[in-house]
Amino acid sequence: MTQRVVISGLADGMGRRTALLLADRRVSIAGFDVEGAGLASLRSELDAKGVDHHLVRLDIRDRAGVRAFRDDVLERWGYVDTVTSNVGVPFFGPFEEVDLDAALRAFEINVIGAAALFQSFLPGMRERRRGKLVAVASLVGRIPFPFESIYSSTKFAVEGMVQSLKFEVEPYGIQVALIEPAQVATGFAQKALKLPEQTSPYYARAMRFIKRDNELVRKAPTPEQAAKKIAAVVLADKPKLFNQVDTMSSLFFFLNQHLPTRVRDAILLNHMGIRDR
Repeated sequence: MTQRVVISGLADGMGRRTALLLADRRVSIAGFDVEGAGLASLRSELDAKGVDHHLVRLDIRDRAGVRAFRDDVLERWGYVDTVTSNVGVPFFGPFEEVDLDAALRAFEINVIGAAALFQSFLPGMRERRRGKLVAVASLVGRIPFPFESIYSSTKFAVEGMVQSLKFEVEPYGIQVALIEPAQVATGFAQKALKLPEQTSPYYARAMRFIKRDNELVRKAPTPEQAAKKIAAVVLADKPKLFNQVDTMSSLFFFLNQHLPTRVRDAILLNHMGIRDR
């Protein structure tokens, strides 16, 4: 039987690659993004692969729009097998200088957006007693990095939401899973860069962090590699709750669990090039 999968944020990056990988497995794809041009080209690629699809331009903050999208998908297909929350915005900057209105927007997209998407499709999954909810979280959702206090907070919230949700929906046959990449070689992080002023007391250290982060991104898994992990979780009969994309994430999770905080922090700060000697 053909699987039917919903993906948010699929116009580019990991979301797009995931959609195309699943299409290669004859999976039907529904999804949305705010980027219209990316959606148009993705439609063409899915058409060429001959898979059923339903793609719309939509902002995840539009609650009524998300519900209308849900209604359209269920009218078209009757049900979905998996809902994947991939929409997210980055956020970088010293906490002291954070624009709190911008921070609120990040929470609205990264956390409430995922909640709205899952909440919309949960009733149908519960009635079928079958389904899967997959959230793209992050390494920093369990191990916070400096200058990413707001972004880390949003991903901590996603991790907590999904882990709590697991207990509520498992009795109805619904599985949940988290994808936890560290860096991925996309332009995602660059969209976050609002550099501190040169007069900022945090400027020099933040710039060292950015330089090191850029070096790590160049060596990071590609969007295709990350998408393979997401697609594997989507297609798995019994996915794990926690799913890392690369060995770096797995290593840091191990260190976080087994080392004293002081030692872990020294390793992390040294890794990011900002440990004070």
